[in-house]
Amino acid sequence: MQMAVRRWPRLHGDRGMSTAEYAVGTIAAAAFAGLLFKIVTSPQVKELLLQIIEKALKLAG
Repeated sequence: MQMAVRRWPRLHGDRGMSTAEYAVGTIAAAAFAGLLFKIVTSPQVKELLLQIIEKALKLAG
């Protein structure tokens, strides 16, 4: 039984993220969200989305 207890940490290692990894992941997610927001709110994308919505409304009724 004692051998199994000693092997457990070596077999499974670290699981999950540390605080630093959470910070880096959060910063990366925020940067991606900012980039996506800039793209979606650009005039070209707004115009494209409006065209798609207008076409869908014309088809629907």
